Amino acid sequence: MRSLTTAALAATLLLGLTACGTADNPPSTPSDKGGVEASTAPPSAKAPARTVSPEDLAKAREAAGLPPEPTAKARQAYLGALNAIDPRIIKPGKEDQAVSRGSNQCRSIKDSKDDAKLAQTALERFTVDTRLPEIATPETGRKINEAVHTHLCPNF
Repeated sequence: MRSLTTAALAATLLLGLTACGTADNPPSTPSDKGGVEASTAPPSAKAPARTVSPEDLAKAREAAGLPPEPTAKARQAYLGALNAIDPRIIKPGKEDQAVSRGSNQCRSIKDSKDDAKLAQTALERFTVDTRLPEIATPETGRKINEAVHTHLCPNF
């Protein structure tokens, strides 16, 4: 139970980081969407942008049960393996999404040894079951899991 709580906390941290702005790309304000300006404080009085070190991000990924960020070589091999299964699995222009879903599937692989359940989870996670029903078979799910395990989390 503790590892589940730790994983949930780390996942929340990772998701929360995407809401932070940077000096070059501040978070949107209500006035950006036609609303009333939330703050009239001068820019110098606002809180500085937050940054997270690569080490802290790696620790959060580990605590969430996710593998390390893949190397460029592993990423390309993984995307190639998915394309070899069926080029429609990766939505056009959504390679980052496919890598993210693969990382999340790693957590499932780490937590379960039920091949049938893992195959179904892969089909659902990659939306093959709804987008590509003609290939939504246990064999396709197993192939996706093999690609994920081989290239993103071989130690799981």
